[in-house]
Amino acid sequence: MTEVPGFFRHPGDGWVECACGRRHWGLVGAAGLLLVRRDDRGFVTHVVLQHRSLESHQGGTWGVPGGAIVPGETAVEGALRESQEEAGIAPGAVRVLGEHVLDHGPWSYTTVLAEEAPGHVIDVRPTDTESLDVVWVPADEVTDRELLPAFAAAWPGLRARIDALGPSDPDDAVS
Repeated sequence: MTEVPGFFRHPGDGWVECACGRRHWGLVGAAGLLLVRRDDRGFVTHVVLQHRSLESHQGGTWGVPGGAIVPGETAVEGALRESQEEAGIAPGAVRVLGEHVLDHGPWSYTTVLAEEAPGHVIDVRPTDTESLDVVWVPADEVTDRELLPAFAAAWPGLRARIDALGPSDPDDAVS
């Protein structure tokens, strides 16, 4: 893995040696945004994926936009900030539906589940050097890509969770 100048931009940036025996990015944890698009019946059809820069950890793989949480920031705030920095996703165009937490004790990764807010159609694009590309991918084709290993392991459960949310209901959203 190459350490790229400019990747340490925030106070939470840095590696943590975890009790699981691996190194994880984010001194106080990390978070990413699993943004979904629905069809006119309310069912999930697409998700946003980021093609990670070759210079990043496990570069060249696909995952969700995300990164280190800044101290004092919630996981939702961190995921929304990172997705805006990396993919041009405006936080006001997103409705948060829930969270999925992978908790390793001293370190955790939170996948924030969200959808396009009513009245918004989000056009994603790479907006910094951490992304080779950012695209809407049909939900049924996510596993056709070379996924970030941690995202590949989490995807079946995340897919089940977003499918279980069913058609969008404004009363089900969390703020």
